[in-house]
Amino acid sequence: MTRTAFLAIVGRPNVGKSTLLNTVCGEKIAIVSNKPQTTRNRITGIYTKGEDQYVFLDTPGIHKPRTALGDYMVKTANGSIGEADAILLVIEPVPSVGDIETGIIEKIKAAKTPSILVVNKVDEHTPADIAATIAAYAAVHTFDAVVPICAKSGKGVDALFEEASHFLYESAWYFPEDAVTDQPERQIAAEIIREKLLRTLNKEIPHGTAVVIEEFKEEKNLIRIRAEIFCEKASHKGIIVGKNGAALKLVGTYAREDLEKFLGTKVYLNLWVKVKENWRESAATVGNFGYRDE
Repeated sequence: MTRTAFLAIVGRPNVGKSTLLNTVCGEKIAIVSNKPQTTRNRITGIYTKGEDQYVFLDTPGIHKPRTALGDYMVKTANGSIGEADAILLVIEPVPSVGDIETGIIEKIKAAKTPSILVVNKVDEHTPADIAATIAAYAAVHTFDAVVPICAKSGKGVDALFEEASHFLYESAWYFPEDAVTDQPERQIAAEIIREKLLRTLNKEIPHGTAVVIEEFKEEKNLIRIRAEIFCEKASHKGIIVGKNGAALKLVGTYAREDLEKFLGTKVYLNLWVKVKENWRESAATVGNFGYRDE
């Protein structure tokens, strides 16, 4: 008898949702950075153990959108709340319920979806803060379970699986036993490159970038990837490229290391930088860059 469950990971930006997804799946399938709003698409992570298959949906951080891209991200996250079998609301140990979390809880209540409160980054806070946080959330909603964790180290993840197992139901699996994600390799390649931009560039410039894979050619013992990096201003292009191309070369080096690790073969990576002014403001351009409703 096989069982499955779809579990949506939701919360405000930068609380560790993607780190949690990578940890529960045992492999890096979502990019992470210390900058908020890193995740733009809904990313599916799959963990299969014995007869059970858990399908985790990592969603963009819910925030107040200011652009067409922001609208798409928030719509994607909110849509997952009504589609999942259970919600994992990820928070930090802050002993008050913020407006964003209140909005998420209201949507959980309206959808009547089971939910688990996942208190992340417990290693950075005192037991008193954690207890006060749990009490504050208990006052506004009755969660099916509360699990304190450290997504980065994996502490508490076994307990999270134990609680999540209650939402499994008898069903044929939706994915092969050895699958860890449903993302195409081209999309993962684009996201890995964008992660390196987030890690190597400062301030707001990385948030104005998008990566489009123009060529993904598999040869014997080699994959050739040609990617175009779009930014919003000509001045940003100069920063991304850097003096004598040094900044772009660094992005390419870091990205190629991760790509070769993920793809299991040598990678020839060719990066180009182009300007598309204010692309985040245009719903059409946002869609053309791959951020569209399926």
